[in-house]
Amino acid sequence: MAQISPKLLIPESFQVSRDDITGQLSLIWELIKAPLIVPLLKLGVYLCLIMSLMLFMERVYMGIVIILVKMFWKKPEKRYKFEPIQDDVELGSSNFPVVLVQIPMFNEKEVYKISIGAACGLSWPSDRLVIQVLDDSTDPAIKLLVEQECQRWAAKGINVVYQIRENRTGYKAGALKEGLKRSYVKHCEYVAIIDADFRPEPDFLRRSIPFLVHNPDIALVQSRWRFVNADECLLTRMQEMSLDYHFTVEQEVGSSTHAFFGFNGTAGIWRIAAINEAGGWKDRTTVEDMDLAVRASLRGWKFVYLGDLQVKSELPSTFKAFRFQQHRWSCGPANLFRKMVWEIIQNKKVRFWKKVYVIYSFFFVRKIIAHMVTFFFYCVVLPLTILVPEVKVPIWGAVYIPCIITILNSVGTPRSIHLLFYWILFENVMSLHRTKATFIGLLEAGRANEWVVTEKLGDAVKKAAEAAKNKTNVKAPRKFRFKFTDRLNTLELGFSAFLFLCGCYDFVHGKNNYFIYLFLQTITFFICGIGYVGTII
Repeated sequence: MAQISPKLLIPESFQVSRDDITGQLSLIWELIKAPLIVPLLKLGVYLCLIMSLMLFMERVYMGIVIILVKMFWKKPEKRYKFEPIQDDVELGSSNFPVVLVQIPMFNEKEVYKISIGAACGLSWPSDRLVIQVLDDSTDPAIKLLVEQECQRWAAKGINVVYQIRENRTGYKAGALKEGLKRSYVKHCEYVAIIDADFRPEPDFLRRSIPFLVHNPDIALVQSRWRFVNADECLLTRMQEMSLDYHFTVEQEVGSSTHAFFGFNGTAGIWRIAAINEAGGWKDRTTVEDMDLAVRASLRGWKFVYLGDLQVKSELPSTFKAFRFQQHRWSCGPANLFRKMVWEIIQNKKVRFWKKVYVIYSFFFVRKIIAHMVTFFFYCVVLPLTILVPEVKVPIWGAVYIPCIITILNSVGTPRSIHLLFYWILFENVMSLHRTKATFIGLLEAGRANEWVVTEKLGDAVKKAAEAAKNKTNVKAPRKFRFKFTDRLNTLELGFSAFLFLCGCYDFVHGKNNYFIYLFLQTITFFICGIGYVGTII
C-alpha cells in the first residue's frame, strides 16, 4: 500500500518548514482559539464571577450580622441560663458534676507536658474530675515519657489515667471513642477535649460547665483559640489572620443566629449524652469533630461559642506541617458534605432556614466555593485572559470585590492589617492545595482519608538556639535537618513559571497592568516552592 503523504492530512496553511516549530504552534493556536479557547475561557470567567459574588454576599452578610451581634445581641450569659457553680461547705463537692478531660496524643514529645499539666491544674474538685491521656504514640521512648508524666501527677492526688490502644484504628476519632467506653467514664456527664498543644486556664471548666448544667438543650460549649507563637514567623502571622476571622466572625455568627457552628476539635466541652445520641465519634472523614457537630445539630442540640473564654495553643510553624493540616481541613469538610448533604435535606427536626445555613453558607460557600474561586479566578482564569485578549474580566470582578472581601476578612486581626497584602498573596498559594484537597474530598479519591498529625515544635527550636548560644557565646548557626531538594514543592514552582510567563506577556502586550500582581504572585509561589516559608528545621 502506498504511503500517504503527511501533506494530504495537513492544511496548506500549515505547510511551513519543519524547523519553524514556533510558526506551526502559532497557526494551531489561531485555529483553535476562536472556536474553542475563547468560549471556554468566557465560561470560566462567568463561573468565577458568580462564585465571587456568592463569596462576596456571604462575607457582607457575616459582616452585617456580626455588627448587629456586637451592638444588640445579648451575651451568652444573658441568652442562656448561667449560674456559677459555688463551693458548698455542707455539700462538699457533690454539687459539681463529674467531668472527663480527654487528651489525645500521638508522638507529642515537645508538648505533652503542656496539656497534661494544664488539665491537672484545672480548678475543679479532684474527686469530680477524671483526666484521660489517650496516647497513640508509636515511639516507645515517647510513650514512656508520657506515662511517667501521668504517674507524676497521679502521685500528687490527681485522677489521671494513662490509656493506650493496640492500634490506631480511626485515628483521633477512634481514640476518643475508645476512651468513652472505659468503665470509669460511665459516671461522667461531660467531656472536655484538649489537644496536646493546648493549655486551658484553671477557670476553664468553671466558666463553661454552667452552660451545660443549667441548659439541658445545649450539647457543646466551644472556647476560642489564642496562639502563643503567632509572632514566631510570617507564616504563623498569616495563620492567625485567617483563624481570627473564623473565631471572631464565623463562630460568633453561627452561635448567635442558629446555635450551630463546627466544633473545632479541641478546647470544647461536650455533653456525653449528646455524643451518644448523635451516634458517637465516627472516623469516616478526617474532620470527626465537624461530623459529630453536624449530626448532633440535626438532632436538635444547640451549641454555644464563648469568645471571651480563650485557650492558648500553638500554630504549625513549618510549611510542611501547615500544608498537611490544610489538606486535612479542606478535604475533610468536602468529603463530609458529600456524605451528609442528603441527610441534612431529609432531616425533619431542624427548621428550613437552618438547613439552608448549614448546606449553603457553612458547607458550600465557606468549605468549597471559597477555595475554588480563589485558585481558579486569580491563579488560572485571570492570567489566561492576558493570553486571550478577546476575553475581558470586568474591573469590579477583578479588583473591587476582592478588595472588599479582603477588608472584611481583616476585622479579626486589626494588629496585622499592614500584612494584608502579603496575606492575599500567600492565601492564593494555599488555595492551590485547598482546591486540590477539596476535589479529593468531593470525589473521595486516594488521599481523602489521609491523616497526618500536625507537627508541634513547642519550645524545642527556641531552647536549642538558646543552648547553642550560651555554649558558644555567639549566635547559633541554623542547622538544616533536610536537604534543599527535600523542601522543593513542584506544584508551586510550576505555577510560579506559568504566572511569570503570563506576567511577561502582559508587560509586553497587555493593557491592564496585571503584570504587577502576576510578578508579585510569581515571587510568592516561588518562595513557597523552594520551601523558604516558616520555621526551617
